[in-house]
Amino acid sequence: MKLISTIIIACVFFSCKGQKPKVDNSVVSFLDITKYVGTWYEIARYDHSFERGLVGVTATYTLLEDGFIQVVNKGFKDSLTGKEKVARGKAYIPNIETPSKLKVSFFLFFYSDYYVLEIDKQYQWAVVGSKSDAYLWILYREPHMNPELYDYILNLVKKRGYDTSALIQVMQ
Repeated sequence: MKLISTIIIACVFFSCKGQKPKVDNSVVSFLDITKYVGTWYEIARYDHSFERGLVGVTATYTLLEDGFIQVVNKGFKDSLTGKEKVARGKAYIPNIETPSKLKVSFFLFFYSDYYVLEIDKQYQWAVVGSKSDAYLWILYREPHMNPELYDYILNLVKKRGYDTSALIQVMQ
């Protein structure tokens, strides 16, 4: 009986020890989608297979008459003169009470979370994530962001518990 208790305690201890702290993925309280649409430049992101090796990445959002949002992501493989890769999708706001929590799809009816975590009042920069801590993007309306603003945004992201050392700065 003592051995079983020791094993249970050890399992609980070691399984909790390896867990990452939960990030704060709360979204902005207000988002005006008409101001959000347009072209954004990807300044930094977490690495993931569907954008691996891409530079010069932009995301262009267009509000459609049916309420959906057209999404066109573009980037270039390995260099700004590399082969262009384009992904077309659609997004929508499932709950108008929380317009900063969108759903986006690039394949049939499979939707992923798109959470606007931070945005400035002029809609010039944004931080986007999801309900998972595996996705994070820093977006800007221009291809280049000044270092002071980038550091400010990194501090916001770090306070939320995200690993800023895992961000890849995207060549524009």
